[in-house]
Amino acid sequence: MKKTWAMGLLVLFVMSGAVSLAQDEVFRIAALMPSATNDLAFSQSMYDALVAIEEELGAEAFEFTVQDSTFIVDDAAVALRDWAASGDFQLVIAHGSQYGPIVEELAVEFTDVSFAWGTRQDTFGLDNVYSYAAASDEGGYFNGVLAAHLTETGVVGLVGPIEVGDGKLYADGFANGVASVDEDIVVNIVFIGSFSDVPLATEAAETHIANGADILTGTAQMVVGPIAVAVANDVLWFGSDASQDELSEDIGVAFQIYKWEVLLLDMIANIKEGVLGGEYYKLTLANEGLVMEYDKDFELSEELMAIADETIAGIVSGDIVPIPEMMEEESGE
Repeated sequence: MKKTWAMGLLVLFVMSGAVSLAQDEVFRIAALMPSATNDLAFSQSMYDALVAIEEELGAEAFEFTVQDSTFIVDDAAVALRDWAASGDFQLVIAHGSQYGPIVEELAVEFTDVSFAWGTRQDTFGLDNVYSYAAASDEGGYFNGVLAAHLTETGVVGLVGPIEVGDGKLYADGFANGVASVDEDIVVNIVFIGSFSDVPLATEAAETHIANGADILTGTAQMVVGPIAVAVANDVLWFGSDASQDELSEDIGVAFQIYKWEVLLLDMIANIKEGVLGGEYYKLTLANEGLVMEYDKDFELSEELMAIADETIAGIVSGDIVPIPEMMEEESGE
């Protein structure tokens, strides 16, 4: 009888171990986003990255869960805590700088779970927190160079969200890109103080056009408003975060695409090796985390294509620095 009981325990142990090993082969991510996964901007860029990873690793090795349109921080805190406490996910992503304090709190409590958040550099000194950002000034500079060559009125307009993070980096890079071609071109920049206020962003875009802008650009999910204004007024549009090709019709020119999968794949590899966090990642043109794509309905001249290629090469090599003062800060000068 004792022998039968012992053998039963052994069988249960082996079966349990087999199940555990099978589960370990599947890497699971839960990701929280402030806006819809089809926002053509920040949230969609992360959703597209997760889909790309699933395609690369296969559904048998990778699964992900997404909760989008969670801009309210209190609601985000509930979802993030539930995911961390469940033990079902090796990585929990809080895709928005507003979620930082929540991540810091939960990472201290759930030390066996990896967290990632952006766009910020701070890992809070915790070994289970990854942070990430995008060098959006690079694509901003690139777009600014092309915009300077394409404007006929000598006035371009930018609609930004909040003057922080990659939104501000993009705006500064764009302005510097324009100035590198012609300092006399006027770059009107308006930050509306919101990532999601489409009516306010639309109003800002209309004001830009009333002030003579024949080119518009901007970042965040509220850009659907400015893009519609650009289409209605037949002015050119430059985008960031994700491709806005379909929405911009034939007035889109170029888009800076965030390829978050570049850094997420590295995080996954690290976590599998037992490195739960403590590292900061940045998407750049050099590491192909940032990619410039052209609107399929807009044809650049051979001359402008050559300028575009030279600009990308210059940024990648370091010969072009989109925001020189930022390099001085980083070097301690």
